[in-house]
Amino acid sequence: MKENILDVLLYLFEHYFYDDPDAVRDRDSLRNGPLLSELTQAGFSPAEISKAFDWLDALANQRPSGGAPRAGDGPVRVYAEPELARLDGDCRGFLMFLEHNGVLDAHQRELVLDRAMALDQDEIDLDDLKWVVLMVLFNQPGSEAAYAWMESQMFEDEPEPVH
Repeated sequence: MKENILDVLLYLFEHYFYDDPDAVRDRDSLRNGPLLSELTQAGFSPAEISKAFDWLDALANQRPSGGAPRAGDGPVRVYAEPELARLDGDCRGFLMFLEHNGVLDAHQRELVLDRAMALDQDEIDLDDLKWVVLMVLFNQPGSEAAYAWMESQMFEDEPEPVH
């Protein structure tokens, strides 16, 4: 099975974090408990499982200190060559859309970019990026409304417009 970090993260998100938000904060018991054998039985390699938990740890360690500029307050983002190579115009446009409409602030945008680049994939498509955005917002205190909006965009048949 050809799996990657995002596949493991999506499995964790769908089976554990979505139903039990406190599980994301208790990664030590998840990493060392029965979940490890469950992930292995689901077809994930120990290396990808470890990378996924490292990805989550890095996300948890990058919580905002407060005072980040809100939508429209920050400068325009100029992408580095490695980011341009992995994120197509749709991904970059989607991030700009989210920031300009107040779903992401500049700090969260940077966190999304950091976590997307840490996926260890040659190319990141728009669907993958949306999952990264959802996971970042899920992990950010005070981002409940933005998370709920993003979740509705991903799971409802007719997404709501941003006002």
